Amino acid sequence: MTHRQLKAGYFTLAGLNTVATSYYFNYLFFFLRDHFGFGNRGNLWVTAMSGFIYIFAAWQCGKFAARFGRVLSLKIGFLALCAVMVASALTSHNVTAVLVLVAIYNVVLLLTWPALEALVSERETQSGVQEMVGIYNCTWAGAASLAYFSGGKLYDVLGAGAVFWLPAGIFFAQFLLLLWLEKHHDRVLTATPEPAKEIHPAPEISGLKLSLPPSAFLKMAWLANPFAYIAINTLIAVMPGVAGTLGLSPAQAGLFCSVWFFGRFAAFALLWQWRGWHYRFRWLFGGFILLIASLATILLAHQLWVVVVAQLFFGLTTGLMYYSSLFYSMDVGEASSEHGGMHEAFIGAGIFLGPATGAAALTLAPQSPNAATWAVSGLLTVGLGSLLWLRQVSHKRVS
Repeated sequence: MTHRQLKAGYFTLAGLNTVATSYYFNYLFFFLRDHFGFGNRGNLWVTAMSGFIYIFAAWQCGKFAARFGRVLSLKIGFLALCAVMVASALTSHNVTAVLVLVAIYNVVLLLTWPALEALVSERETQSGVQEMVGIYNCTWAGAASLAYFSGGKLYDVLGAGAVFWLPAGIFFAQFLLLLWLEKHHDRVLTATPEPAKEIHPAPEISGLKLSLPPSAFLKMAWLANPFAYIAINTLIAVMPGVAGTLGLSPAQAGLFCSVWFFGRFAAFALLWQWRGWHYRFRWLFGGFILLIASLATILLAHQLWVVVVAQLFFGLTTGLMYYSSLFYSMDVGEASSEHGGMHEAFIGAGIFLGPATGAAALTLAPQSPNAATWAVSGLLTVGLGSLLWLRQVSHKRVS
């Protein structure tokens, strides 16, 4: 097995992991709605709980992988995720048990993602890391698109229990594939020399004179990405409600409400190959405005075609923010394991803040069905103001 074949194996694991986790977490909200009567407020609180746990699990599980090895972290993670899914299926009649297992899931899940991200970048030059991350992003984004697109039909055909049993089977298959890859891992790495350290010059894009230092773009991207996850996880939690408003079955929701996933995949593919957005503030600024407008449109519109078009723009802008965070981290030269933990923790903060804000708004104003939409839109507007403030501060320092 060659170095590139080993990486292909890890990309396969990333794709399978995305399919399993996307199907479980996205359609869990349909399960909670259909079996326990959860509405938007209940699903938002479940998502907020997940995000709060995610923040701290990101740090600790990343440290575990660094200390005891990435492959061991993956083996424990895949088996633990499989066990959580089986236990969820066996106790699916008990809402307390299901929610406790959701909390456990968000801990053991972090044993997999940081380890996979590190393995696909192992023994690569700086330019090679950027190439691997581009492939990695397209792999998981494409898998997430297919999972949501086909998940609604599977939910209808196989029954709600498939939300647990199908991911359980995939997680166990990943464990078996990992055992096979482990046999080749050390030998391939031994035969692959450490890449030479690259002297990375100050970023210059086609002669573009930077008005801000590269570190400023890194900080702005780190700010923008959690706000993208605020919007994403608010949307995922209330998607059963959106589908209900539009009169869509789970199968139809998978078809018409997966558009933003494909939009994000398209953004990753475009940003990977096209460099014109590098170190241009207007892209982050415009993306932030589009994020606010597209989310509000999806949640407030009552016409299916409007929701579909808004999703396309939503996917493009969330893809831009996620990719910006990773790209600037690598290009500025700060792509380290420490940043990996920070990157994941920021994502967890977004997963927590958006749904918690929406749920709190619906709790305080239960008579207003759109309270969550306005509250989260207000939070995103605060993020836009923070982005402008950070740019202004950075510009003054340069001056």
